[in-house]
Amino acid sequence: MEPADPRVSDNSVFPNPVYKETVLRPLFDGAKTHHVHGFRAIDRAHLVMLAETGILPRETASRIARALIAIEREIEPAALTYTGEVEDYFFLVEAELRKRLQPDDNGRLHTGRSRNDIDHTLFKLALKPRLDKLAGQLRALIAAALTLAEREKATLIVAYTHGQPAQPSTLGHYLSAAIEVMLRDHRRLMQARELLDLCPLGAAAITTSGFPLDRHRTAHLLGFEAPLRNSYGCIAAVDYTTAVFSAIELVFLHLGRLIQDLQFWTAFEVGQIYVPNAFVQISSIMPQKRNPVPIEHLRHLASQTMSRARMVRDIVHNTPFTDMNDSEGETQDAGYQTFESGGRVLDLLAALLPALSVDSRRVAETIRRSCITVTELADTLVRQEGLSFRAAHEIAAAVARAVVAKDGDLPRDGYAPFAAAFRHAAGREPQLSREDFATAVSPENFVALRERFGGPGPTALGEALAAYRGELTAAEDAAAATAKREDAARRELDAAFTALAGAA
Repeated sequence: MEPADPRVSDNSVFPNPVYKETVLRPLFDGAKTHHVHGFRAIDRAHLVMLAETGILPRETASRIARALIAIEREIEPAALTYTGEVEDYFFLVEAELRKRLQPDDNGRLHTGRSRNDIDHTLFKLALKPRLDKLAGQLRALIAAALTLAEREKATLIVAYTHGQPAQPSTLGHYLSAAIEVMLRDHRRLMQARELLDLCPLGAAAITTSGFPLDRHRTAHLLGFEAPLRNSYGCIAAVDYTTAVFSAIELVFLHLGRLIQDLQFWTAFEVGQIYVPNAFVQISSIMPQKRNPVPIEHLRHLASQTMSRARMVRDIVHNTPFTDMNDSEGETQDAGYQTFESGGRVLDLLAALLPALSVDSRRVAETIRRSCITVTELADTLVRQEGLSFRAAHEIAAAVARAVVAKDGDLPRDGYAPFAAAFRHAAGREPQLSREDFATAVSPENFVALRERFGGPGPTALGEALAAYRGELTAAEDAAAATAKREDAARRELDAAFTALAGAA
């Protein structure tokens, strides 16, 4: 038998059974599960463009349109079983068209296009609604966090550094820090979304086509903002994939840190946050146990999501800058799981946050035992007693040591050791009275004085919350405008295709 010419394909040969089961069937099943609507939209938009540009006679395009409608009516993709008679879903549609068209019309729909540009258009069409939904879920989480921050803007908490009580702050201020990160993460998602809005269709295999394709028209009909310019990049530059999944990875990496704090704050020994019974699981053997297990689920689901996103990004590492399967069907299918687990995290966290409350009694006790307001004593001594900060710091440290040693209360028990330390360091009596001392080291005073830009003081925090609310509203408006534009494009495509199918 003569060896096959490696330069020429032979599509009449059935695939090897192992190749069929390990590669072709999974790809076919992925296409029929995730990409049927995309295939249909691409066929319709391309056909309308071919007719409008005169590349195909309108009568021919009309016959093809009616055949496409017949295929959509007669074939239920979910019921299809892969047999290997055709290589993939694309060729199945071509085979069905041949059954319904005259020989002269066969294959004309494929004029000026390739599976290369079709595939990347398909993947972008599939990623856009998934990313839009995830971004909407992130905005809902930001809104829930904002509402809680506004409600608890004056509620005292203990802020920790290195796992130890550091300074008093408010829950509103803490949440504002998380909100800023979430807003930045949302911006990264939207930057990735911009790449999804550039259409590869019309690039064909690599270099566009000798036919006068109108790439702007097909991009518009498919709801894209514009065509992606460079045709080689359309089939090789999969940075739209790496950008999307890199942005998603950061969302859940960052949320994981917030979730870890919630786990720490709800521990019995800390008890700063109370989780209501609706989010608590009881022990099957220990009657006293209250297990806030949704936080654990948030943690591991966020890690799963981050890992899935990183997997997609890593698959592209060290691949050639050309059209390749590494970034296509199976990789895209695997990536879709990222949106499912990520959506669960965002929905659950958005439900949990508003249900949380601060245990003010436990917060007050931790503040008492840790003397975390003593930083303000040092600051007060600089401002009111004229000391250097280093001298004031040493006096404050001596006061904290004395109060902690007797398990005392800083406002009540700290003045005597303060006066002694001050006399030793400054060689004179302090001007600060006992009452002024108690005010200076109170947590309420600590927070109220910190009105610098970005601080927890009521005015500074109020301005910050208003700014976050404004950015969130702008993001929601932009998402609504994009959805409106794409919905209008879908209606225009439906109308143009229907008119084409009805043409005589």
